Amino acid sequence: MSTEKNKLTTSWGAPVGDNQNSITAGARGPTLIQDVHLLEKLAHFNRERVPERVVHAKGAGAHGYLEVTQDLTKYTKASLFAEVGKRTPLFVRFSTVAGENGSSDTVRDPRGFAVKFYTDEGNYDLVGNNTPVFFIRDAIKFPDFIHTQKRHPQTHLKNPNAVWDFWSLSPESLHQVTILMTDRGIPATLRHMHGFGSHTFKWVNSEGAGVWVKYHFKTEQGVKNLAPDVAAQLAADNPDYHTEDLFNAIKQGDFPAWKLCVQIMPLEDANTYRFDPFDVTKVWSQKDYPLIEVGRMVLDRNPENYFAEVEQATFSPGTLVPGIDVSPDKMLQGRLFAYGDAHRYRVGANHQALPINRPRSEVNTYQRDGQMRADDNGGSSVYYEPNSVGGPKESPENKIAPFEVSGSADSVGYDHHDHYTQPGDLYRLLSEDERSRLVQTIVGAMKPVESDEIKLRQIAHFYKADPEYGIRIAEGLGLSVPE
Repeated sequence: MSTEKNKLTTSWGAPVGDNQNSITAGARGPTLIQDVHLLEKLAHFNRERVPERVVHAKGAGAHGYLEVTQDLTKYTKASLFAEVGKRTPLFVRFSTVAGENGSSDTVRDPRGFAVKFYTDEGNYDLVGNNTPVFFIRDAIKFPDFIHTQKRHPQTHLKNPNAVWDFWSLSPESLHQVTILMTDRGIPATLRHMHGFGSHTFKWVNSEGAGVWVKYHFKTEQGVKNLAPDVAAQLAADNPDYHTEDLFNAIKQGDFPAWKLCVQIMPLEDANTYRFDPFDVTKVWSQKDYPLIEVGRMVLDRNPENYFAEVEQATFSPGTLVPGIDVSPDKMLQGRLFAYGDAHRYRVGANHQALPINRPRSEVNTYQRDGQMRADDNGGSSVYYEPNSVGGPKESPENKIAPFEVSGSADSVGYDHHDHYTQPGDLYRLLSEDERSRLVQTIVGAMKPVESDEIKLRQIAHFYKADPEYGIRIAEGLGLSVPE
């Protein structure tokens, strides 16, 4: 006799008498449409997969916390940094960018590094990568860039012609391309890589004074990478290698940790720095703006259910809290809309109410209805504002700090067009062995490109970054550096 606790029920809570046989007209059927348990079971099964993410489709996640180790309240009033020793719970999702949900973990690709902090004043999402820069610096180019990373509409195969055509026509991509093609393009595990907020953000303190800030997560496990042949073998033998490694490490009590540091730039420096500090294809020199330790992030608990926690987790750089704001970074500005909109399409208008996304602080909004509204939908409380019945009101002390804007509205790019100094500096920092592997990787990636025009155009970018860089790529492809 089944107890109430383990009694199988339908989704509406009624006991199921037979879960092995459908209701039929006689032993041979046909099946009766009145078998509502069968119909509900099949209909739900057809809907078990939400649309996968357009980018960052495959990921792994874990719970943990951030512990503050240094007082930075002179820079920000954000509650998660309020005092040394404070712990804020968080959830992290790591991911590859271009591949589908069933793709391999060990491909050469940037890794998403998204952190959701469940703070006292609402959720704060820091949605970055394992690289400090990105391929493009204006969101208007993002759909085109991602199209080049996807499959050809006719062959349904990956298309190196599109990849290198786009990169060769977008010289701002050179810095990220160089990083991607170095040894760090294939992390050994998700635990052995750094993370970055990538964009420039703004911190505001309790007096309303602001600074520009960049985030760095420094792995305490050390940076380790995979050789391409090892990565390829793992892709064949265990395409879920990174997912498995993270889960097992936490399960065994080997909790991965990162030191969270920031670079701080005075607001006025943005007008005089040697390049635009809001350009996400550039890094700030750590000689100019040294790393300042903030805290320590530790991952110590695995998800109980992958779909509910990792797949349904939604992150957006627009999920902000008092004391943290955005910058004029054109790529970031576009992401403020695009990420939330993607979640509303993929998971639903009420995605923030799901357990993995729900803030630990109280939520008081006038938003009502919509698909998958799982709470009391505001009950009988007032549903408009302003109102005279005591509904939630804005708190003026949490208004954004004012900032100046100027100029004529126009479609304009960044003034700074030096796309070569930083990739060249990176190339020259590499050891000879690292340079040789970089050249070998790029040559191997470019050989399938059918057009010599595309190859030569890209070689010119490498050459402008460093002549040796361009010459070695050209020689590897059996071409000459163009005049």
